Amino acid sequence: MDGPAWKVLLLLCLAAAAGTRAQDAGQTQFICTSVPKDVDLCTASMQSSGPAEDLKSTVLQLRETVLQQKETIIHQRETIRELTSKLTRCESQSFPAGPGGRRPGSKNTMGDLSRGTAETLAQLGHTLQTLKQRLENLEHYSRGNNSVQANSLKDLLQNKIDDMEKQVLSRVNTLEESKSGSRNDSEQRNRVESTLTSLHHRITDLEKGKDRPADKFQLTFPLRTNYMYAKAKRSLPEMYSLTVCLWIKSNASPGVGTPFSYAVPGQANELVLIEWGNNPMEFLINDKVAKLPFLINDGKWHHLCITWTTRDGMWEAFQDGVMRGNGENLAPYHPIKPEGVLVLGQEQDILGGGFDATQAFVGELANLNIWNRKLSITEIYNLATCNSKALTGNVFSWTESSIEIFGGATKWSFEPCRSAN
Repeated sequence: MDGPAWKVLLLLCLAAAAGTRAQDAGQTQFICTSVPKDVDLCTASMQSSGPAEDLKSTVLQLRETVLQQKETIIHQRETIRELTSKLTRCESQSFPAGPGGRRPGSKNTMGDLSRGTAETLAQLGHTLQTLKQRLENLEHYSRGNNSVQANSLKDLLQNKIDDMEKQVLSRVNTLEESKSGSRNDSEQRNRVESTLTSLHHRITDLEKGKDRPADKFQLTFPLRTNYMYAKAKRSLPEMYSLTVCLWIKSNASPGVGTPFSYAVPGQANELVLIEWGNNPMEFLINDKVAKLPFLINDGKWHHLCITWTTRDGMWEAFQDGVMRGNGENLAPYHPIKPEGVLVLGQEQDILGGGFDATQAFVGELANLNIWNRKLSITEIYNLATCNSKALTGNVFSWTESSIEIFGGATKWSFEPCRSAN
């Protein structure tokens, strides 16, 4: 080995020995090996012995691991970018839930679309069965009264119901064969809703021939949909105090839904009674919430009354004539606004619409009356025990001429207290 090569190799050995001696003094040996003049010292050292081979293998493995992690990071970035894009689109099409789980701005489509078209059509079939039962009752009545007009209407209604049954059956068969587009489903539902509403109006006209008192009726909402409802023909006036009373019967779960809701321009939850999901029943004024201690989900008739005054937002809740709870700070000093829409059986997300099937009322209700004053405890007890038959709401009274019915909700005779027992 000539002079320069020997000196370079010696310097490398001394540097390595010095560096390692600082870490593990006396525990490592260093062997200096001569190499040809023109060979790369680093390459020669990597190829010279067993430990060097291990080091080379480790370096290659680390390099491969780094490349794999780089590919994984790139893939994860793409995935995160795709998920972020989807989340942005979802957020742009959805709205946050308000108090009690209400969702402002939801679309007013027929039925609960998340449940599927087949189940919605099955619900419509159930509605048709209810209408047929009413028609049979009317047929029995017409036999006892020999009314040519009643028989003519009965035959017309029977034909209409038969046609409806054929449409529903045909639709179900089509669904079993192949899935149809959402546009066709929506058009079919609109036609069914229109026909059900027409049938209900005709049956109501026929039932009026039985000379039933104007306030002796109940509304039945047999299905949890977003197209069965009733609507008051007149708005409520501005009110600084109120009492609302009604008879109610339901065993729906979870929650009975929304017996009534009153919306005004700019505020969909001006006055609402709702029991949604597993929450207790709530009374809302101007979107402020009071939780009510009612227990009514037992399939029996119950009489409910709620009083409220704008001063300090004081409220009281009565079930079957007995006070069950009270509180304050429910929309204090906020008068109930006029020029609104009173809907029975649905919760409004927009003025007069935006119904959500999951918040629909399921059951029966009757004798909804509203006063612009706070009734006394004695007056409320008399209403619950039917000892004050002449006491009716002065801003909204329960009469057939004061409401319109849509979507197949049904109307039956009802006698307070007698029907409840």
